[in-house]
Amino acid sequence: MSDIIQLLPDNVANQIAAGEVVQRPASVVKELLENAIDAGATEIKLLIKEAGKTLIQVIDNGQGMSATDARLSFERHATSKIKSAEDLFNLHTKGFRGEALASIAAVAHVELKTKEENQELGTHIKIEGSTVQSQDVISVPKGTSIAVKNLFFNIPARRNFLKSNSVETRHILDEFNRVVLAHPAIIFTLYNNNSESINLIKGNLKQRIVGVFGSKTNEKLVPIEENTDIIRINGFVSKPEFTKKKRGEQFFFVNDRFIKNGYLHHAVVNAFDGLLAPGYHPSYFLYLSVPPQTIDINIHPTKTEIKFDNEQALYAIIRSTIKHSLGQYNVTPILDFNRDATMDIPYNFKNKKTISSPQINIDRDFNPFESEKRTTAGSNFKKANSGQWESLYVENKDEQVNIQNIEVEAQIITKELFDEEESESNNKTYQVHQKYILSVVKSGIICINQNLAHQRVLYEDLLTKMTIEDTSSQQLLFPLELVFNLADIHLCQEIQSELESAGFQFSKIENDTIMLSGIPANVDQNKIQIIFEELFETIKNEVPDSSFSQLDTIAKSLAKSLAIKNGTKLTSREQEELLGQLFTCKEPSHSPFGKKIYVDLSLDEIQLKFDN
Repeated sequence: MSDIIQLLPDNVANQIAAGEVVQRPASVVKELLENAIDAGATEIKLLIKEAGKTLIQVIDNGQGMSATDARLSFERHATSKIKSAEDLFNLHTKGFRGEALASIAAVAHVELKTKEENQELGTHIKIEGSTVQSQDVISVPKGTSIAVKNLFFNIPARRNFLKSNSVETRHILDEFNRVVLAHPAIIFTLYNNNSESINLIKGNLKQRIVGVFGSKTNEKLVPIEENTDIIRINGFVSKPEFTKKKRGEQFFFVNDRFIKNGYLHHAVVNAFDGLLAPGYHPSYFLYLSVPPQTIDINIHPTKTEIKFDNEQALYAIIRSTIKHSLGQYNVTPILDFNRDATMDIPYNFKNKKTISSPQINIDRDFNPFESEKRTTAGSNFKKANSGQWESLYVENKDEQVNIQNIEVEAQIITKELFDEEESESNNKTYQVHQKYILSVVKSGIICINQNLAHQRVLYEDLLTKMTIEDTSSQQLLFPLELVFNLADIHLCQEIQSELESAGFQFSKIENDTIMLSGIPANVDQNKIQIIFEELFETIKNEVPDSSFSQLDTIAKSLAKSLAIKNGTKLTSREQEELLGQLFTCKEPSHSPFGKKIYVDLSLDEIQLKFDN
């Protein structure tokens, strides 16, 4: 039998490795930015075109590379970060595997320009699909410029799996934010399609967070700081009143490296126990510094997962630190044991005279009806004889009429009338636990989820108005200002026309601010912030790039936000109106998100319950 095992060619092996390292353009952005940081750069520029499908370029002013290093950097498992296996547990850099550039060069056209500070000339290398096309000497400034063009040009299937430009751009912004938040001392600039989108200057941690997530973020943050033998924690958490329904602003950084950890996330949420409304999540930006030998980074290709030596201790420290900070800054109610001297009772109080309370003197013999007759000039008014009135008063007093019995009788009569009215109006529908509506039909009974039913009604109404009719808009007396992060602002600019067809009117969208001059007529102004947050979160979930899909998604999100919530009490008339509107819809059985709206029970099915 002949041998069947063989070594793969380098280009094939690199393409296989690229399947793990280079999942989408955002993966390339992450690797190139981390390489620039490892090179000691103080200023980094990121340029993208067509969501990174055409061009991803990173320019830095780092230390640069020699001609030999520049060529070896595209070889597999060639790295300057580690020399032995022991170095894996003493890492101070972002990358270490030596697979990123080789994997990127295997699936794209790569152009590298680099020069060291003490050299007069630099190196220029062109690679296409792991094949070096040219290597020349070039005059370039200090640092490195690497351009990745035509990503997945030799793997059309991978390119077809990419999402729309708007979706891929949002993934790039997410990776960009994770890197810039970890390094506030570095200047970052982002150019999208030849226009400057983001410019972050050098500053402290709080300034960087405000620069990324908007100017109003400053008032929402509570500082966190703790230093122990096993961990040092600093950063910020949001105040409970500024928590959001979406989970887009949760950041853990371990030794300046972004990670995801559900266990530590639970510690943060647990610290907010009793302060958060159901369904809301706190925002946090926590920076953990631990000894490198106590963590293992080499467990995931994207290096976003880390194993800790003692997770239980970290859990307890993070939880207690956040609780302490929330109490220290009077975010949570605390007991004040500091005694106020002004509230003390003096010791000589017993020797003082007792202060009596003020009294009112009343003349009990005074009778206003025994006063003399008074006449007014120019008037013929005469006071009536009070004797007859006094006799009437005496007679009523002697009869001692039982008024209590009359009141009880009136109450009984009123209650009977009210019950009759209610019984007549509630014959058709009944609300159960302020969540479900029961209705009697000929075949049996039907149970309807009021929230899902209202979602369906609003969804079809909104979709009709957005596509066929003109949606009525309510003009605001004062423009409404909303603050979002840069990624959400970019998303709002993309769907502005669809939102305007839904009834929103914008006066401006720039920097981190959205100014609304008009809103849909049936929308509460106080809920606009939450509506936009939920809308942006829904659209971020891999929405295809088609106008109908965008409108459909906006209508679904608005219907979900505006629908009556479970726990809302409805009158009999409101219940009947909701049922009437539901069964005039084109699809009354399912909500816009595919959930079942109602269940019906026939009389036979009900009887079977008793027979069994």
